[in-house]
Amino acid sequence: MKPINVAIVGATGVVGQMFLTVLDEFNLPLNKLFLFASERSAGKTITFRGKPYPVFTLNEANIKACSVDYALFSAGSDIALTFAPLFVKQGAVVIDNSSAFRMIHNVPLVVPEVNPEDAFLHKGIIANPNCSTIQAVVALKPLDLAYQLERMVISTYQAVSGAGSKGLKDLESIDPNAPLVKFPFPIKGNVIPHIDIFLPNGNTKEEEKIIHETRKIMHRPDLKISSTAVRVPVKHGHSESINLSFKKPFELKHVIRVLSSAPSIVVYDQPKPYPYPMPLYVEGKNDVFVGRIRRDESLENGLNMFVVADNIRKGAATNAIQIMTLLMSKGESSINQ
Repeated sequence: MKPINVAIVGATGVVGQMFLTVLDEFNLPLNKLFLFASERSAGKTITFRGKPYPVFTLNEANIKACSVDYALFSAGSDIALTFAPLFVKQGAVVIDNSSAFRMIHNVPLVVPEVNPEDAFLHKGIIANPNCSTIQAVVALKPLDLAYQLERMVISTYQAVSGAGSKGLKDLESIDPNAPLVKFPFPIKGNVIPHIDIFLPNGNTKEEEKIIHETRKIMHRPDLKISSTAVRVPVKHGHSESINLSFKKPFELKHVIRVLSSAPSIVVYDQPKPYPYPMPLYVEGKNDVFVGRIRRDESLENGLNMFVVADNIRKGAATNAIQIMTLLMSKGESSINQ
């Protein structure tokens, strides 16, 4: 692959730091690396592959001063809406981790194991899906192809790192009287069935994201989905209880073969190393782990499974860098006209 110039926007944040970790692990050929953050981080340096890199303030002048092939964003929707178009204007492809562009019709929403072809339809911006959506669709796609999925009921148990450094601070605070900085209620020793704002239909915005993003990625606008999103006192790793209804009948042994042969999936159907996937044991891994695979005997073609992944890796940084690698493999580092 040709060496590339990469910008990371939100470089000092949790996902920004993971971008750097995964970039190094993937051993991608880098020519230049530009790190951007808010004014309060300007002047800091971050070491990457043994070399110190300055952190620049994210503004139009600094964007124009650098030549970038790909810009990896993890800085929130407002920042993305303001600055992603400036990078595109300079000739870069933006891969954005916020929700800003996900449901815009002509912006691809991509999980490389599921809809890689969509990445090449971009007009300069590619959206990285919600972390919970990513791990779900990686497991859903091969099953949909095999048995034709009709309905999904998904309950997510989401780690506090999905809420950023403030979420981690609420969990790790030693002082029980310290004011909360992220969540509406204490998360330590608690479970909060509330992620993002409530909408008029009673769903939270997080639950709606899972529904609509899944349909878009899988090209299944007709898919029936019910979602409940819950925050749990876990640092890293989202878990999902997924109940599925298929049009076609299946055998459990075949389901396990389908999942085991699909990309980026690790199936736990034996007592070792663990009888089922758990956040504690998937942290730091780039795969999606699936276990507790069993029939839902209340349905004719019903299936239950438990899906776990590292939300900061596969749910954010790894997926974005996989998208970038996909484009690089085709020699694409500019806007697809």
